[in-house]
Amino acid sequence: MESKAERRLRLIQAHLITDADDSSLRISANHTAGEFVHGQRYSVILPEKLQTGKWNVYRSARSPLNLVNRFPNHPEIGTLHDNFVHAVQTFQDYKYLGTRIRIDGTVGEYKWMTYGEAGTARSAIGSGLRHYGLQSGACVGLYFINRPEWMIVDHACSAYSYISVPLYDTLGPDAVKYIVNHAEIQAIFCVPSTLNTLLSFLSEIPSVRVIVVVGGIDEHLPSLPSTSGVKLLSYTRLLTQGRSNMHPFCPPKPEDVATICYTSGTTGTPKGVVLSHGNLVASVAGVTLAVKFYSSDIYISYLPLAHIYERANQIMSAYYGVAVGFFQGDSMKLMDDLAALRPTIFASVPRLYNRIYAGITNAVKTSGVLKERLFNAAYNSKKQAIMSGRKPSPMWDRLVFNKIKDKLGGRVRYMTSGASPLSPDVMEFLRVCFGCHVIEGYGMTETSCVISSMEEGDYLTGHVGSPNPACEIKLVDVPEMNYTSEDQPHPRGEICVRGPIVFHGYFKDEVQTREVIDNDGWLHTGDIGLWLPGGRLKIIDRKKNIFKLAQGEYIAPEKIENVYAKCKFVAQCFVYGDSLNSCLVAVVCVEPDALKDWAAAEGIKYEGLGQLCSDPRARAAVLAEMDASGKEAQLRGFEFVKAVTLVLEPFTVENGLLTPTFKIKRPQAKAYFAQAISQMYTELSTSDPTPQKIL
Repeated sequence: MESKAERRLRLIQAHLITDADDSSLRISANHTAGEFVHGQRYSVILPEKLQTGKWNVYRSARSPLNLVNRFPNHPEIGTLHDNFVHAVQTFQDYKYLGTRIRIDGTVGEYKWMTYGEAGTARSAIGSGLRHYGLQSGACVGLYFINRPEWMIVDHACSAYSYISVPLYDTLGPDAVKYIVNHAEIQAIFCVPSTLNTLLSFLSEIPSVRVIVVVGGIDEHLPSLPSTSGVKLLSYTRLLTQGRSNMHPFCPPKPEDVATICYTSGTTGTPKGVVLSHGNLVASVAGVTLAVKFYSSDIYISYLPLAHIYERANQIMSAYYGVAVGFFQGDSMKLMDDLAALRPTIFASVPRLYNRIYAGITNAVKTSGVLKERLFNAAYNSKKQAIMSGRKPSPMWDRLVFNKIKDKLGGRVRYMTSGASPLSPDVMEFLRVCFGCHVIEGYGMTETSCVISSMEEGDYLTGHVGSPNPACEIKLVDVPEMNYTSEDQPHPRGEICVRGPIVFHGYFKDEVQTREVIDNDGWLHTGDIGLWLPGGRLKIIDRKKNIFKLAQGEYIAPEKIENVYAKCKFVAQCFVYGDSLNSCLVAVVCVEPDALKDWAAAEGIKYEGLGQLCSDPRARAAVLAEMDASGKEAQLRGFEFVKAVTLVLEPFTVENGLLTPTFKIKRPQAKAYFAQAISQMYTELSTSDPTPQKIL
């Protein structure tokens, strides 16, 4: 007689998938993964639980039988080199890399390099490195921010089997020196500003043989002592030398290392995440089953290329022949770049989306009663249409939303969000105001970017979608936090990932590698998730960043900070608590304009914003707004902040309070604001319970 496990496996193979409760999901046998029809379910459970007696393993319903490791329509693409060769051959004369040109000191329109021209430059740069003696497997550092040369050097590394190693411009000299030595980097591409940093510790990085200055002029480069053994030259000169000494490609294999991405984390020295060509191809190939770009698309590159989010976007752009325009390098001028480029694809992080949301909502509230009513009527009508699958009336766009769309150039059809959780109401707001697909994804450097992402047409918010078809996911019990697979109504646990997207390990660090990858190949992310109906993943907690209050309640500060980020006064927020205290406090970097407007409305006089931040009335007003946001988000009583300190200085990578992916460095923030934290708790302890919220 057929066992239940055998029956389930047979049903999977027949494309009639059943959930653990035997409610059926039907994927018609005549639908391929690329033709998947949206239904009630986005991921499926494999029979593995019944075989091992352990946790359910989920896969994407788009590819339940096999994990994707190649592009379905181009299985011959196994490496990043193959991917770019395909792009150059297919999109030879299409626009590829664009930068804004300066005419008489004024920034003008975008000037473009085609895929064919980029391919030629890549061959010359790779040949130039060969000319200076770099052999396959050598590490090449990239020490500058986004610009076309970054991509060309990266493509050259892939074509000649070099390993690219991004060096964060904001990491600081000590971390850069550590990475150069740890990875034994032999060639570094930099710009004049980062060259000065390198030269300050040149004698301490003995592996470096070549330094190439992008945007530098050979006659203006300093002379290095012959004893240094380092060749210093401009990018232009290397390009010319490479063209005169062309070498054939030395293509990598899928299992070869493509890049070592150093993640700064929140403590300790950077860890080198080793990613192969096969890892990166698999991750992007899985995403293409759900997300389609076109050669007519335009993408703006401003997110740091040193991070996996932007690297994955670039790989996908090349696969589809997308034109990539670069920002000027100044985030304050990004809006001007958007207006000039008018992109169709916009990738960002919640930090920026929250600012867009706050900016628009505050503008609406101060626009007058009639305009506010018009906006609300338009918003509610369009929202109802979107949620019910109907096409919204174009009238609302003409009257209200086209002006908002123009802020991003007016043509965006795809918005993606990653790096940290995006608030559900901010996502809904973006969908309504910009009238485009807004997709949130979840991933990490160690998984070559995407672990899961939302599907087009799925309008439920508050989750990060279903598994990337290139991986499988299970939630492992965390008994010390009371998260188990038996939890009702939804199974909960630590998110674990397995498949061709999982990294090879931390470079030269077997101990830390074994801490995150178990013997069965599962990567333990440290994030806590639950499964929503339909096989969607929701992230609810962080295993590493939790702490207990004095009464024993567990706190996940990032969740609370994301709630308070929507408050009009809050630009950034650091929530703190510990086991010696029974309540939370927060340090808030204020939005200056919101605070000024409040002071003007209240008739409060002040000499400077610093004085206003210290005013008890200002702190009370900010705390009241934060309380309102907390109530709206249904925070539990002990999750509400009871006191705030207002500061003007932003949390940045430069002052050591943020990681390069804009996550708060909690130990550093605790030390940085130690005096303010101590003062808040002292004042709370000497005040009555009732007025604790008004410091």
